[in-house]
Amino acid sequence: MEANKAYFMVRAEVPNESDRAKFDQWYGTHHLPLAMDKFRAEKGWRFWSRSDPSVHYALYQFSDMATLRDCLESPAFKLLIADFDQAWPRVARSRDLIEAVQAA
Repeated sequence: MEANKAYFMVRAEVPNESDRAKFDQWYGTHHLPLAMDKFRAEKGWRFWSRSDPSVHYALYQFSDMATLRDCLESPAFKLLIADFDQAWPRVARSRDLIEAVQAA
């Protein structure tokens, strides 16, 4: 992470173990590339929790909070939500906007 950058974090819970490989493949080959294109994020990462194997995180880096907020108000963001909801209607998500204030 870089100081003074804005980050958009999405936490998704994939409770059914049998869905996780399919979700992982879909997110990696479809949703992350689509999000990077539509968000115009500087960088993007995906993570699986090792504390709770049902939890998947995605993190997108933006130049600043204003750019991130503009992205989240765009029609492209609504498209991404609809795309996710159609493919994974039972996967609960939460979103957070975070700002790096210090890097060591």
